[in-house]
Amino acid sequence: MHSLVLLPVMSMSITLGGIHNTGIIQTVLAQKVNIEAQSDADIALQKAQRIKADAVDAYFKSKDMPLEGTGMKMVLEAEKNGLDWRLLPAIAIRESTGGKHDCEKVKNNAFGWGSCKIGFKSNEEAIEVVAWNLGGNNPNTERHYDNKTTKQILRAYNPPSIVPHYAQQVMAIMDAIGKADEITIPNTTV
Repeated sequence: MHSLVLLPVMSMSITLGGIHNTGIIQTVLAQKVNIEAQSDADIALQKAQRIKADAVDAYFKSKDMPLEGTGMKMVLEAEKNGLDWRLLPAIAIRESTGGKHDCEKVKNNAFGWGSCKIGFKSNEEAIEVVAWNLGGNNPNTERHYDNKTTKQILRAYNPPSIVPHYAQQVMAIMDAIGKADEITIPNTTV
């Protein structure tokens, strides 16, 4: 995420060999100001996203799970869809051991989405689709997921009548990945 800052720039036309380069000078100066104007909030957000993604990937790596490397995609899609950043990886862990036991009849479905009847072109596409649905943004499924807590989302995803302790199991995995708001930026000045 970058901020765009437009500042008025005084310029005068300079002729070099018959070429007027006022526009070039203004463009270069505006680009430089825009790059320098990236806010502290943007930098802090990117650091927090990186820390979350690293926590997800570290968990996947510690258990030798194939979804290692998808942490940032999961964090970004969770944020885009208003979900807890740990929800997608925790569901994938509960459903397929982080991709070790994907749905057998379809491809790239580590989430058990659609009772393993729906496949995806890639894990990234699966992450996007599942996040979009769980965030209540798909008109076809929003009645199940829109404006719900994480526990309510999980109970809709896999009702207690089908898997009695599903929500608690996934939430325990979420806690193993990390605490929801406990993101600490490591001190690099030692």
